[in-house]
Amino acid sequence: MRIGELARRAGTTTRALRFYEAQGLLPAGRAANGYRDYDEDDLRLVSEIQTLRTVGFSLADTRPFVDCLRTGHEAGDDCPASVEVYRRKLDEVEACLRDLAAVRAALLDKLAAATAGTADPCTAPEDAR
Repeated sequence: MRIGELARRAGTTTRALRFYEAQGLLPAGRAANGYRDYDEDDLRLVSEIQTLRTVGFSLADTRPFVDCLRTGHEAGDDCPASVEVYRRKLDEVEACLRDLAAVRAALLDKLAAATAGTADPCTAPEDAR
């Protein structure tokens, strides 16, 4: 299939596909007329890249998964290098969650301090009703 069809079927742009090619993630075979020529395996590679990008992986992070597929594995995460990327990304997410929990706790403390001893301005006291 030509690049336009691959882009359409993958739900992306030809520009993205050319970029993946330039990054060494998507090999492009050439037809006799010089046009890029792709097959179903290439569609699978692009789908893998897109799925990983959707969950926050950088293009560099996708490389072990793509390499794993290109060597004939059934899934992009069948290889040890891919599993290692999962572990590293999970560590990054855990660190972000810890940071967010600390921010949340600080905000709760500030809110409690700001509202300590003050009545809700939207609620009138019983005597005023």
